[in-house]
Amino acid sequence: MFKAKDLRDRKVEDLKELEKQLEGDLFQARFKNFTNRLDDTSSIRKSRRDLARIKTIIVEKSAPQEETAK
Repeated sequence: MFKAKDLRDRKVEDLKELEKQLEGDLFQARFKNFTNRLDDTSSIRKSRRDLARIKTIIVEKSAPQEETAK
């Protein structure tokens, strides 16, 4: 589980890479859950929330750049 405070210290490129990794992990967890091989079903929820947290921070970091461009 990632803390928002720690994620805000990272660069946008790192966050996008982490986002892709989490999307893959989430897909694998869903697939394992479908085939009844997933032991910890709460990992799906945790991954979804971490992914949402990362996406939110990416938008927050890109928003100031868009405002100055107007």
